[in-house]
Amino acid sequence: MDGVIEFKTGDGAVVAVEAADDGAGSRLVSRDGTVQAARTFEAALDGVRSAAEAALRVFREGALQPDGVEIEFGVKLAAETGAIIAKGSAEGHLVVKLTWSPSRS
Repeated sequence: MDGVIEFKTGDGAVVAVEAADDGAGSRLVSRDGTVQAARTFEAALDGVRSAAEAALRVFREGALQPDGVEIEFGVKLAAETGAIIAKGSAEGHLVVKLTWSPSRS
């Protein structure tokens, strides 16, 4: 493990997240390998929640009208930027599953 990022929740609990070297040339720097996040855990996830809400709107309000929508984001948590939609390869990671139930007669 390269280090730990500690996020506090709104009620004061600590969420420790493993910080791995992503090869981008920057590294966490602290004496004990633990860095305090600049945002709360909830604030770090705000952007991901907004992205999920927007994606759900696109699929629920479109012409397809699925009975169910599942959206999967790969999420990275960073000390400064909060939550980032992680890349699965060269692009951001997003899996969408739409389902329809058989028509009832």
